[in-house]
Amino acid sequence: MLYGAIEAGGTKFVCAVGDESLNIQKRASFPTTQPEETMKQVMDFFNQYKKELVAIGVGSFGPIDVHVDSTTYGYITSTPKLAWQNFDFVGTLKQAFDIPIAWTTDVNAAGYGEYAFGKGKGLSSVIYYTVGTGIGGGAIQEDRFIEGFSHPEMGHMLVTPHPEDHFGGNCPFHENCLEGMAAGPAIEQRAGKKGQDIPAEDPIWDMEAYYIAQCAYNTTLMFSPDVIIFGGGVMKQKHMVQKVHQTFSRLLNNYVKTPELENYIVTPYLEDDAGIFGCLALARQTKLDKK
Repeated sequence: MLYGAIEAGGTKFVCAVGDESLNIQKRASFPTTQPEETMKQVMDFFNQYKKELVAIGVGSFGPIDVHVDSTTYGYITSTPKLAWQNFDFVGTLKQAFDIPIAWTTDVNAAGYGEYAFGKGKGLSSVIYYTVGTGIGGGAIQEDRFIEGFSHPEMGHMLVTPHPEDHFGGNCPFHENCLEGMAAGPAIEQRAGKKGQDIPAEDPIWDMEAYYIAQCAYNTTLMFSPDVIIFGGGVMKQKHMVQKVHQTFSRLLNNYVKTPELENYIVTPYLEDDAGIFGCLALARQTKLDKK
Protein backbone atom coordinates (compact mmCIF):
# COMPACT_ATOMS: atom_id res chain seq x y z
CA MET A 1 0.00 0.00 0.00
CA LEU A 2 1.46 3.33 -1.09
CA TYR A 3 0.41 6.96 -0.72
CA GLY A 4 1.13 9.51 -3.42
CA ALA A 5 2.15 13.15 -3.11
CA ILE A 6 2.22 15.98 -5.64
CA GLU A 7 3.80 19.28 -4.65
CA ALA A 8 2.72 21.38 -7.62
CA GLY A 9 4.80 24.53 -7.58
CA GLY A 10 4.82 27.36 -10.07
CA THR A 11 8.41 26.51 -11.01
CA LYS A 12 8.57 22.73 -10.55
CA PHE A 13 6.48 19.71 -9.62
CA VAL A 14 7.70 17.19 -7.06
CA CYS A 15 6.02 13.77 -7.01
CA ALA A 16 6.62 11.03 -4.45
CA VAL A 17 5.24 7.79 -3.09
CA GLY A 18 5.45 6.79 0.56
CA ASP A 19 4.72 3.65 2.54
CA GLU A 20 2.19 3.30 5.36
CA SER A 21 4.56 5.14 7.73
CA LEU A 22 5.01 7.83 5.03
CA ASN A 23 8.64 6.97 4.43
CA ILE A 24 9.40 8.17 0.90
CA GLN A 25 10.11 5.25 -1.41
CA LYS A 26 10.63 7.19 -4.63
CA ARG A 27 10.46 10.80 -5.76
CA ALA A 28 10.87 12.74 -8.98
CA SER A 29 10.79 16.40 -9.98
CA PHE A 30 10.33 18.18 -13.28
CA PRO A 31 9.75 21.77 -14.46
CA THR A 32 6.27 23.28 -14.49
CA THR A 33 5.60 23.87 -18.19
CA GLN A 34 2.31 23.36 -20.04
CA PRO A 35 -0.42 21.29 -18.33
CA GLU A 36 -0.36 18.59 -21.01
CA GLU A 37 3.40 18.08 -20.74
CA THR A 38 3.68 18.37 -16.97
CA MET A 39 0.66 16.20 -16.17
CA LYS A 40 1.90 13.49 -18.54
CA GLN A 41 5.05 13.29 -16.42
CA VAL A 42 2.88 13.10 -13.29
CA MET A 43 0.84 10.25 -14.77
CA ASP A 44 3.93 8.39 -15.96
CA PHE A 45 5.41 8.58 -12.46
CA PHE A 46 2.34 7.29 -10.63
CA ASN A 47 1.41 4.66 -13.24
CA GLN A 48 4.45 2.72 -12.04
CA TYR A 49 2.66 2.26 -8.69
CA LYS A 50 -0.96 2.08 -9.84
CA LYS A 51 -1.72 -1.26 -8.18
CA GLU A 52 -0.34 -0.20 -4.78
CA LEU A 53 -1.53 3.42 -4.78
CA VAL A 54 -4.46 4.06 -2.41
CA ALA A 55 -4.64 7.89 -2.20
CA ILE A 56 -2.90 11.01 -3.49
CA GLY A 57 -2.35 14.32 -1.70
CA VAL A 58 -1.92 17.45 -3.83
CA GLY A 59 -0.61 20.83 -2.72
CA SER A 60 -0.88 23.23 -5.65
CA PHE A 61 0.08 26.76 -6.58
CA GLY A 62 -3.00 28.88 -6.92
CA PRO A 63 -5.41 30.40 -6.53
CA ILE A 64 -7.37 27.16 -6.47
CA ASP A 65 -10.99 26.18 -5.79
CA VAL A 66 -11.19 24.32 -2.47
CA HIS A 67 -15.00 24.22 -2.11
CA VAL A 68 -16.09 20.60 -2.47
CA ASP A 69 -19.61 21.66 -3.52
CA SER A 70 -18.34 23.97 -6.27
CA THR A 71 -18.60 23.05 -9.95
CA THR A 72 -14.93 24.01 -10.27
CA TYR A 73 -13.68 22.20 -7.17
CA GLY A 74 -10.19 20.89 -7.84
CA TYR A 75 -9.39 23.56 -10.41
CA ILE A 76 -6.48 25.96 -10.54
CA THR A 77 -8.40 29.17 -11.18
CA SER A 78 -7.08 32.72 -11.77
CA THR A 79 -3.36 31.98 -11.72
CA PRO A 80 -1.00 34.35 -13.56
CA LYS A 81 0.39 31.22 -15.28
CA LEU A 82 -1.95 31.57 -18.25
CA ALA A 83 -1.70 28.00 -19.52
CA TRP A 84 -2.91 26.71 -16.13
CA GLN A 85 -5.87 29.05 -15.72
CA ASN A 86 -9.10 27.12 -15.07
CA PHE A 87 -7.26 23.79 -15.25
CA ASP A 88 -9.16 20.83 -13.77
CA PHE A 89 -6.29 19.34 -11.75
CA VAL A 90 -8.26 16.90 -9.59
CA GLY A 91 -10.51 15.87 -12.46
CA THR A 92 -7.49 15.07 -14.60
CA LEU A 93 -6.04 12.89 -11.85
CA LYS A 94 -9.39 11.18 -11.26
CA GLN A 95 -9.56 10.11 -14.91
CA ALA A 96 -6.41 8.05 -14.38
CA PHE A 97 -6.63 7.10 -10.71
CA ASP A 98 -9.96 6.18 -9.12
CA ILE A 99 -8.73 6.74 -5.55
CA PRO A 100 -9.24 9.45 -2.89
CA ILE A 101 -7.43 12.70 -3.68
CA ALA A 102 -6.69 15.39 -1.10
CA TRP A 103 -6.59 18.88 -2.60
CA THR A 104 -5.18 22.05 -1.05
CA THR A 105 -2.73 24.89 -1.62
CA ASP A 106 1.02 24.33 -1.70
CA VAL A 107 1.51 26.42 1.43
CA ASN A 108 -1.29 24.57 3.27
CA ALA A 109 0.45 21.32 2.39
CA ALA A 110 3.77 22.59 3.76
CA GLY A 111 2.01 23.73 6.91
CA TYR A 112 0.39 20.32 7.27
CA GLY A 113 3.78 18.67 6.93
CA GLU A 114 5.09 20.69 9.87
CA TYR A 115 1.83 20.05 11.76
CA ALA A 116 2.19 16.29 11.30
CA PHE A 117 5.96 15.85 11.60
CA GLY A 118 7.74 19.09 12.42
CA LYS A 119 7.58 22.21 14.58
CA GLY A 120 3.78 21.99 14.80
CA LYS A 121 3.58 18.36 15.92
CA GLY A 122 1.39 17.95 18.99
CA LEU A 123 0.03 21.51 18.75
CA SER A 124 -3.55 22.48 17.96
CA SER A 125 -3.03 25.78 16.12
CA VAL A 126 -0.28 26.19 13.52
CA ILE A 127 0.34 29.02 11.04
CA TYR A 128 2.79 28.48 8.19
CA TYR A 129 4.20 31.09 5.78
CA THR A 130 6.42 30.60 2.76
CA VAL A 131 8.64 33.62 2.07
CA GLY A 132 10.26 33.13 -1.30
CA THR A 133 9.41 34.15 -4.85
CA GLY A 134 6.00 35.03 -3.43
CA ILE A 135 4.53 34.89 0.06
CA GLY A 136 1.68 32.60 1.04
CA GLY A 137 0.19 31.54 4.33
CA GLY A 138 -1.85 28.65 5.65
CA ALA A 139 -3.61 28.13 8.97
CA ILE A 140 -4.45 24.83 10.70
CA GLN A 141 -6.72 24.54 13.72
CA GLU A 142 -7.46 21.14 15.28
CA ASP A 143 -6.50 19.21 12.13
CA ARG A 144 -8.53 21.43 9.79
CA PHE A 145 -7.46 24.20 7.44
CA ILE A 146 -9.01 27.57 8.24
CA GLU A 147 -10.91 28.53 5.09
CA GLY A 148 -14.07 30.39 4.16
CA PHE A 149 -15.29 31.36 0.69
CA SER A 150 -11.74 30.48 -0.41
CA HIS A 151 -8.33 29.70 1.01
CA PRO A 152 -6.49 32.53 2.82
CA GLU A 153 -4.21 34.91 0.94
CA MET A 154 -2.25 36.04 3.98
CA GLY A 155 0.75 37.00 1.91
CA HIS A 156 -1.16 40.05 0.72
CA MET A 157 -1.84 41.62 4.11
CA LEU A 158 -0.91 45.31 4.05
CA VAL A 159 2.24 46.33 5.93
CA THR A 160 3.55 49.71 7.03
CA PRO A 161 6.65 50.70 5.05
CA HIS A 162 9.91 50.88 6.99
CA PRO A 163 10.84 54.56 7.63
CA GLU A 164 14.04 54.18 5.59
CA ASP A 165 12.53 52.08 2.82
CA HIS A 166 11.77 54.04 -0.34
CA PHE A 167 10.75 51.01 -2.37
CA GLY A 168 7.11 51.27 -3.44
CA GLY A 169 6.38 47.56 -3.55
CA ASN A 170 6.02 45.33 -6.61
CA CYS A 171 2.61 43.71 -6.13
CA PRO A 172 0.45 44.85 -9.07
CA PHE A 173 -2.66 44.68 -6.88
CA HIS A 174 -1.62 46.20 -3.54
CA GLU A 175 1.90 47.68 -3.78
CA ASN A 176 2.81 47.75 -0.07
CA CYS A 177 1.44 44.34 0.86
CA LEU A 178 3.67 41.77 2.53
CA GLU A 179 4.49 40.01 -0.73
CA GLY A 180 5.07 43.26 -2.57
CA MET A 181 7.51 44.51 0.06
CA ALA A 182 9.18 41.37 1.39
CA ALA A 183 9.22 38.52 -1.15
CA GLY A 184 12.44 37.60 -2.91
CA PRO A 185 11.82 39.74 -6.03
CA ALA A 186 11.24 42.83 -3.85
CA ILE A 187 14.60 42.28 -2.14
CA GLU A 188 16.29 41.84 -5.51
CA GLN A 189 14.69 44.97 -6.99
CA ARG A 190 15.87 47.06 -4.03
CA ALA A 191 19.41 45.74 -3.97
CA GLY A 192 19.99 44.92 -7.63
CA LYS A 193 21.06 41.40 -6.66
CA LYS A 194 19.58 38.27 -5.16
CA GLY A 195 19.17 37.86 -1.40
CA GLN A 196 21.80 35.13 -1.11
CA ASP A 197 24.37 37.63 -2.46
CA ILE A 198 23.54 40.35 0.08
CA PRO A 199 25.74 40.39 3.22
CA ALA A 200 24.07 39.88 6.61
CA GLU A 201 25.04 43.35 7.81
CA ASP A 202 23.26 45.12 4.93
CA PRO A 203 20.42 47.31 6.29
CA ILE A 204 18.04 45.75 3.78
CA TRP A 205 17.69 42.81 6.20
CA ASP A 206 16.46 45.15 8.94
CA MET A 207 13.73 46.26 6.53
CA GLU A 208 12.94 42.65 5.67
CA ALA A 209 12.72 41.72 9.36
CA TYR A 210 10.39 44.67 9.93
CA TYR A 211 7.93 43.31 7.37
CA ILE A 212 8.13 39.70 8.56
CA ALA A 213 7.71 40.88 12.16
CA GLN A 214 4.58 42.82 11.15
CA CYS A 215 3.27 39.60 9.63
CA ALA A 216 3.94 37.76 12.91
CA TYR A 217 2.33 40.61 14.87
CA ASN A 218 -0.83 40.56 12.74
CA THR A 219 -0.97 36.77 12.88
CA THR A 220 -0.57 36.75 16.65
CA LEU A 221 -3.43 39.16 17.22
CA MET A 222 -5.73 37.49 14.70
CA PHE A 223 -5.16 33.82 15.54
CA SER A 224 -3.19 33.50 18.81
CA PRO A 225 -1.57 30.37 17.36
CA ASP A 226 0.68 27.94 19.18
CA VAL A 227 3.46 28.50 16.63
CA ILE A 228 4.21 30.62 13.55
CA ILE A 229 6.53 28.89 11.07
CA PHE A 230 8.33 30.88 8.36
CA GLY A 231 9.69 28.77 5.51
CA GLY A 232 10.96 29.63 2.04
CA GLY A 233 14.26 30.74 0.61
CA VAL A 234 14.36 34.18 2.24
CA MET A 235 14.17 32.66 5.72
CA LYS A 236 17.25 30.54 5.05
CA GLN A 237 19.25 33.63 5.96
CA LYS A 238 20.32 32.45 9.41
CA HIS A 239 20.36 35.95 10.90
CA MET A 240 16.74 36.65 9.97
CA VAL A 241 14.96 34.84 12.79
CA GLN A 242 16.76 36.77 15.53
CA LYS A 243 16.07 40.06 13.76
CA VAL A 244 12.39 39.14 13.46
CA HIS A 245 12.22 38.21 17.15
CA GLN A 246 13.68 41.56 18.18
CA THR A 247 11.40 43.60 15.93
CA PHE A 248 8.32 41.56 16.82
CA SER A 249 8.92 42.15 20.54
CA ARG A 250 9.15 45.87 19.92
CA LEU A 251 5.97 45.95 17.83
CA LEU A 252 3.95 43.82 20.24
CA ASN A 253 5.14 45.91 23.19
CA ASN A 254 3.99 43.32 25.77
CA TYR A 255 0.35 43.70 24.72
CA VAL A 256 -0.22 39.94 24.95
CA LYS A 257 1.93 37.17 26.36
CA THR A 258 3.11 34.72 23.71
CA PRO A 259 5.08 31.49 24.05
CA GLU A 260 8.87 31.94 24.22
CA LEU A 261 9.89 33.41 20.88
CA GLU A 262 12.49 30.69 20.25
CA ASN A 263 9.58 28.23 20.13
CA TYR A 264 6.93 30.58 18.75
CA ILE A 265 8.42 32.25 15.65
CA VAL A 266 10.49 29.54 14.00
CA THR A 267 11.72 28.08 10.72
CA PRO A 268 10.54 24.64 9.53
CA TYR A 269 11.99 21.43 10.90
CA LEU A 270 11.39 19.69 7.56
CA GLU A 271 13.00 22.55 5.60
CA ASP A 272 12.27 22.09 1.85
CA ASP A 273 10.53 18.74 2.42
CA ALA A 274 7.60 20.18 4.38
CA GLY A 275 5.35 20.29 1.32
CA ILE A 276 5.93 16.78 0.05
CA PHE A 277 5.54 15.23 3.53
CA GLY A 278 2.41 17.31 4.04
CA CYS A 279 0.94 15.94 0.81
CA LEU A 280 1.70 12.38 1.93
CA ALA A 281 0.09 13.01 5.33
CA LEU A 282 -3.00 14.49 3.66
CA ALA A 283 -3.25 11.48 1.36
CA ARG A 284 -3.19 9.13 4.34
CA GLN A 285 -5.74 11.21 6.25
CA THR A 286 -8.06 11.34 3.23
CA LYS A 287 -7.86 7.57 2.86
CA LEU A 288 -8.72 7.15 6.55
CA ASP A 289 -11.64 9.58 6.24
CA LYS A 290 -13.06 7.54 3.34
CA LYS A 291 -13.22 4.34 5.40
